[in-house]
Amino acid sequence: MSTSSAINTSSILVLGATGKTGRRVTALLGPAARPASRSAASVFGGTRFDWSSPDTWEPAVAGTTAVYVVAPDSPLQLAEFVTVAVKAGVTRLVLLSMRGAPEDDPFEAAIKDSGAEWTILRPTWFMQNFDEDLFAEAVRHGELAVPAGQGIHPFIDVVDIAEVAVVALTQPGHHGQTYDLSGPEALSFAEMLARIGAVTGKPVRYNDVEPDEYAASLRGLGYPDEIADLVTMLLVRVRAGEEAHLSDDVRRVLGREPRTFADYLGSSKFA
Repeated sequence: MSTSSAINTSSILVLGATGKTGRRVTALLGPAARPASRSAASVFGGTRFDWSSPDTWEPAVAGTTAVYVVAPDSPLQLAEFVTVAVKAGVTRLVLLSMRGAPEDDPFEAAIKDSGAEWTILRPTWFMQNFDEDLFAEAVRHGELAVPAGQGIHPFIDVVDIAEVAVVALTQPGHHGQTYDLSGPEALSFAEMLARIGAVTGKPVRYNDVEPDEYAASLRGLGYPDEIADLVTMLLVRVRAGEEAHLSDDVRRVLGREPRTFADYLGSSKFA
């Protein structure tokens, strides 16, 4: 995909550059990217950036014109960073938010109030959670237990998120837009696990558990209380049927349909 545009793409700071979306945004931007994270310098010669070390912020943004933002835990910290970035000459911010964020979300407000051009991305749950992150270990062991019941949800391939982000970072016409990003089909966890099993030849059992039990299991894995509670709440929303709706914003931005779960499986670690 082309990254040519009216905005200067000589240096676009990509935060969370070793994460699921950040590394894909970095790859799509190519030489235009300045990948940054706590481990980026050691992983691929990128720029060190640490939310807990404000002294790393200004060197990271120096000379950049746009930033792909994967937010920290604190909206106040994000607001402080945004001030530093805009003062250093950043004119465009693209924030990775999430579906269901309230209209007065403090993280989104920090971006909208920055004085720079802004775009908000609100994706659904990531397909890559099954092989790269939250659900991966359980899936490898043949049983996934989450409090989602038989609820359905249009998981999205992070490739689509990354491509939308790159368009918003490099092309005109996306200032002031909030994009709700979803996959093209709403599936239950049982359906998705069955499809994974069909590809790998190893069945994966789905077990619906109570929310309190699941939150406790996340805490046992080392997740902070607020993250365990948030993840559990989002899964309960799936169970309640509140997260089944589809969005057409991937098609609006990219001019194509979003990738299917089958597309994801074909390029995943399960293939």
